[in-house]
Amino acid sequence: MTAAQTTFSPEMVEQAIAAVTEEAGAAITALEAQLQALVQAEQAAAYYGMTLSDITITPGLVDILYLGVKLGIYPCLIFMGVGAMTDFGPLIANPKSLLLGAAAQLGIFITFVGCRFMGFTGPESSAIGIIGGADGPTAIFVTVLLAPALLGPIAVAAYSYMALVPVIQPPIMKLLTTEKERQIVMKPLREVSKKEKIIFPIVVTIFVALLVPSAAPLIACLMLGNLFKECGVTERLSKTVQNELINIVTIFLGVSVGATATGTTFLSLQTIKIMAMGVVAFSFGTAGGVLLAKFMNLFLKEKINPLIGSAGVSAVPMAARVSQMVGQKYNPGNFLLMHAMGPNVAGVIGSAIAAGVLISLYG
Repeated sequence: MTAAQTTFSPEMVEQAIAAVTEEAGAAITALEAQLQALVQAEQAAAYYGMTLSDITITPGLVDILYLGVKLGIYPCLIFMGVGAMTDFGPLIANPKSLLLGAAAQLGIFITFVGCRFMGFTGPESSAIGIIGGADGPTAIFVTVLLAPALLGPIAVAAYSYMALVPVIQPPIMKLLTTEKERQIVMKPLREVSKKEKIIFPIVVTIFVALLVPSAAPLIACLMLGNLFKECGVTERLSKTVQNELINIVTIFLGVSVGATATGTTFLSLQTIKIMAMGVVAFSFGTAGGVLLAKFMNLFLKEKINPLIGSAGVSAVPMAARVSQMVGQKYNPGNFLLMHAMGPNVAGVIGSAIAAGVLISLYG
């Protein structure tokens, strides 16, 4: 009895009652404020001859389609289609090309720093920098999460410069290499087994998911599409992902992103800055891959043609074709396409990982 009296002394009971009264008073005050705001809203609605129950929002077609962009669905589905159309054999046969794909992401981070100096915020600089990955779906994926207000200009810049790869890259490639380097002939790649091609996407997905979880959705979809192609037992799914699915999603993506490019957001000085930084991103990405290839040649017995380093930007397969085109111009018997596909597909993985890093920092 004495212990109970000590535990529930009059002073403690009074303190508890006071605390409950104070909490109840705060709750009542908040409720009164909410009711007052509701009354004011009802009065405003009545002034215009409406009641609050009459006010409804009916989403239109573009609103519904835009959910695929906002939730990151379209970029992942496009990556699945890209994976089903990609052959990782050249990358598996020549793992060194993974370094060239990583070096080509230099443009992303240099552009990020440049945007910070130009007054953009960290998330905005990240979204603009990812243009340097030369990967439209990745740019949209990052922009929606970090800087949705810039979605229109960044999407236009990313896809425009992807189409301009044959114009932007050759002058930089020629500037950074000698004629002798452009004529280097590389040995044919070894044949990659079916088992290697099946194991590779599984290992990469696990590794990236553990290293950069933010990039896991993009990489997982890319590798799932590739697994459809390589496993040999889902031919119908592989063809659907490569054709019907990616075509439909591209239409939805174009319509929904295009709807965000309104005059007020697109026709501004900020858009010009974004377009200019996009050129910087592509240029430094191209230069990064070429310069690393030249540096690697200092230590390799079997030399790498530096032109394939430019394919590290992940415009698949256009960047690899540019390497082939420039190489054959200086040595008609040189076939660099398959060698360039190694850095090219490595760039797809690299840009997704870079996107995951930026999302982790600012998301």
